Amino acid sequence: MELKHLIVHLDSSERTAERLELAVSLAARFGARLSGLFAEGASIGGSAVGRRSPQNMQRAREEARARFEQRTREASLATDWWQVEQGDYAHLVGWTAVCCRYADLALFGQQDPEREGLVPPDLVDQAVLESGRPVLVVPYIGRYTEIGSRVLVAWTGSRESARALNDALPLLRGAREVTVLSLQQAPSGAAGTVPDLDITAHLRAHGVEASYERVLTDTGAADLVLNRAADTGADLTVLGAYTQSGFPFLPRSTTTRDILRTMTTPVLLSR
Repeated sequence: MELKHLIVHLDSSERTAERLELAVSLAARFGARLSGLFAEGASIGGSAVGRRSPQNMQRAREEARARFEQRTREASLATDWWQVEQGDYAHLVGWTAVCCRYADLALFGQQDPEREGLVPPDLVDQAVLESGRPVLVVPYIGRYTEIGSRVLVAWTGSRESARALNDALPLLRGAREVTVLSLQQAPSGAAGTVPDLDITAHLRAHGVEASYERVLTDTGAADLVLNRAADTGADLTVLGAYTQSGFPFLPRSTTTRDILRTMTTPVLLSR
């Protein structure tokens, strides 16, 4: 897959500028079109009672669009401007996921627990589950104008993991270091003969040299991934979202949700 059309989610939060900078950087790197998507709710904070006025909502949209157009014009990018008009939860979340299907990669911001209310708390989860596209989530703290120099791939051999690896190939090809952290459960009972599979050989066929580490684990997968990302100095983590159960795959449990809550690098998720 090539990254020729990106979409970045924009709202009224301060972190919008950070993920816009990353989106512009990636679009420039890959010669991609960049679509800006403004989508946020009308509630104030986490309250379902407090509502922002239509005038305030319009002002927020106009300010986000002006910032998007100025920054993309400076970078000489081809662009689109999309916005999901104010509506109920299903409308906002559903159409955000639909918009993602019209691009190769969607950029979102991690939910900041201290600034809830602008977007539904599960907006990113639903984009990952329903869009059919890879989603790149940017942490709510830190600077990330460039990513993909050192990449950690959390590999389980699941369908979702394979999808994430493939979706990340354009970024992996330009990386200086790629580490594949293979997370597996210990086998139980007698095992039959299986092929000698090597994910690093697959990556090598795509021009990506990667180191490989295998870890047997039943619990704490999120902590393992986050700790290894810190150890390797990763600036991007690649992860299959919501993996299914059964050896050699990890239990579905809360691994993806834990990563999204405690992430310390941008995370590319696919399913």
